[in-house]
Amino acid sequence: MKTIAIVILAIVVCTTSAWAGGVGNAVEVRIVTDDGRTLPTYPVTLRYGVSKVYAEAIQGDHYRIEVKNRLNRRVGLVIAVDGRNIISGTKSWLKNNERMYILKPYGSGEFAGWRTAQDRINRFYFTDVPDSYAAAFGDESAMGVIAVALYPEVHRYEPPIPLSRTAPSCPRGYEGKAAGSADKAEAAPAAREDSGKRMKEKDARSGQALESAGTGYGRGEYSPSQIVAFEPEKRALETIYLKYEWRSTLCKLGVVECAKPPRCPPNRFWDNAGYAPPPPLSLRP
Repeated sequence: MKTIAIVILAIVVCTTSAWAGGVGNAVEVRIVTDDGRTLPTYPVTLRYGVSKVYAEAIQGDHYRIEVKNRLNRRVGLVIAVDGRNIISGTKSWLKNNERMYILKPYGSGEFAGWRTAQDRINRFYFTDVPDSYAAAFGDESAMGVIAVALYPEVHRYEPPIPLSRTAPSCPRGYEGKAAGSADKAEAAPAAREDSGKRMKEKDARSGQALESAGTGYGRGEYSPSQIVAFEPEKRALETIYLKYEWRSTLCKLGVVECAKPPRCPPNRFWDNAGYAPPPPLSLRP
């Protein structure tokens, strides 16, 4: 059995549920609540062709991140919620030396919480910023952002072993490096991704800061995983950002059209809902 450079991560069990309403190309991402509702998404085109995808969150809802791999090889997923890696809980730069989940070719997986052990998670739920997991660490730099960075597995050509070889050599890439370790040069956050940028939404009309949503550290659940060998490519093939907000905030930002209360016409003495009004006092007998 061939061995490649080891990176600590957890492999997820594939799911076979029907798929709809996802975002992405090489992988498809969607946010699903415990009642089976897929969060509606609203793509918005910004300046210079940059796009942003909003999702509508509901206070208190527990949710999971579902990802489907459309590639014919294994992929590693670095997933960050509110700027924190969902496996390690540390600040995420969406780099290939971070802890990541693995999906099989054409496989799919569900990620429902912060991983606290190899067989335990604490659930994601939508909450106010002060109650969020990231805010507990004093980090509000990427509040309300779900980011997924996709790293396909490295494909290496290995020539066939000659029949005369008696002892196998150490496979290329495996040099006794400690599991989960990485070169210091790679670990340095030289180029900061969008997940690290401070994303404070403002009302376009008033310029005032709007109330943002965050993700809490919810109830504990059993969630088994295992450690596998995986060598990711150096650059992410695709990075997906979903910005979730309360509906009231999406309305103020103009992302969704919200119904406005009907304006009642001013009361006029001659307008009595179609009925004969009483005469003016000056004309009464």
